[in-house]
Amino acid sequence: MSKKKNQFSRRDFLKTAGAATVGSFLGATETVGKISESSGKGLAVVPTRPFGETGARVSILSLGGMFDIPSNQLLMKQAAKWGVTYWDTADCYEGGRSERGIGEFFAKYLETRDKVFLVTKSDDRDPEGMTRLLNRSLERMKTDYVDLYFVHGISSIDELNDETRAWAEKAKAEAKIKFFGFSTHSNMEECMLEAAKLSWIDGIMMTYNYRLMNKSKMQKAVAACTEAGIGLTAMKTQGGWSSGSSSAAKLVESFIQKGFTDKQARLKAVWENPNIASICSQMPNLTILMSNVAAAMDRKSLSAGDLHLLDQYARETASHYCAGCSTICQTALAEVVPVADIMRYLMYYESYGDYERAKSLYGKLSPVTR
Repeated sequence: MSKKKNQFSRRDFLKTAGAATVGSFLGATETVGKISESSGKGLAVVPTRPFGETGARVSILSLGGMFDIPSNQLLMKQAAKWGVTYWDTADCYEGGRSERGIGEFFAKYLETRDKVFLVTKSDDRDPEGMTRLLNRSLERMKTDYVDLYFVHGISSIDELNDETRAWAEKAKAEAKIKFFGFSTHSNMEECMLEAAKLSWIDGIMMTYNYRLMNKSKMQKAVAACTEAGIGLTAMKTQGGWSSGSSSAAKLVESFIQKGFTDKQARLKAVWENPNIASICSQMPNLTILMSNVAAAMDRKSLSAGDLHLLDQYARETASHYCAGCSTICQTALAEVVPVADIMRYLMYYESYGDYERAKSLYGKLSPVTR
């Protein structure tokens, strides 16, 4: 594909949704769907992959719900139109506004609910609290069920136990959830390896990007979860980026010559692993949504040279990135300080440009910790 064809204008993209690029370079387990237009022509949508061995298929691009969804209903409609039908949220996102915004959307576009693979999360760990939060989430989102329910942000598998398993089985029996699992920002590999030994974890969302994907422990964790039939969703896929470095400049130039941005390239690096079912991405505006959808639809793979350059850059700048191994750094400190959390807030500030969110989260730490 030529560079020129990859440089869609916004108008061209809205007309074609990248239909000309879809269909090539698809793996055996990857499927491109079609939606109907009023003209009767099929419009290509984002490819799907199996979500572990659950039997569900999910779009390879997931809409992260940590933004003002009530004020962005058009974006939600466009995401569904382009096939971004894996929606991720949590009871705490935007103080509950995220879930309520999804509820507003489903109330207006009821037919969309069955097309969406809906995920939300619980900040509580005990069964009573999880039940309360799940019921509140269902009420907020105006739905009878969620497709996948996560325990939010564990750092040790010990945060789950037999009571958790019994709760999940009961929620499934009551048809309030279809699948159960957890998300993890720190000590991901340990959590994943231990989860693979259990028989009742259906899905995991973990930090996974070009910096972590080549590390042997992460590769073992992904392989173990795949063998166990657990569906995997990658988050924090941009992996931190220092645009001022000479290595970064070389990478950006290389990617632009091939017709995609460095941000798109970092997504494509993750999609190179067929065992990653989906990438959860914060897409709070149509520009980012359009760019990520275009990357998902363009099935041209990164070359071995591209992946080598990314890995080389990751090694050169490793000391600037928090790899989430908080069991090492936090236990080495005289006082317990949430190092991984603070580094995550810094990432929101420096890499995402989400200044208010970063300052708000940091401000919630105790004065002594700050």
